[in-house]
Amino acid sequence: MPDIPPRLKVNVQEVRTRNLAAREIVSHLSAAMPSIEDLWIRLNGALADVPALVSEITRLAAELAKVRRDRANLVAAGRATLNAQRDAEPDPLYYLRDELRAQGHLPPDTWGRP
Repeated sequence: MPDIPPRLKVNVQEVRTRNLAAREIVSHLSAAMPSIEDLWIRLNGALADVPALVSEITRLAAELAKVRRDRANLVAAGRATLNAQRDAEPDPLYYLRDELRAQGHLPPDTWGRP
């Protein structure tokens, strides 16, 4: 069964655009209605959190993509190892060691293929 990544359901660029528009509206309304300044400050504070959240979503999406890619590469290495064993290759674990080393789970060394 293929490992199909889910699409990001949040359009982060659209969120950024809407946040900017909302902050501009708050700015104009606060100038027009200074009597509720405390409300405008609280609302602007809430809107100020959005860019940090968008950045975190972007970072987490990139991290998830890397983890999924690493997992897929390990699955491929595992399958190659099993096929190499079935085909009686001299070093069937080479594929798995190579991928583990590429992902930083094994130290670099001279364990190449014989």
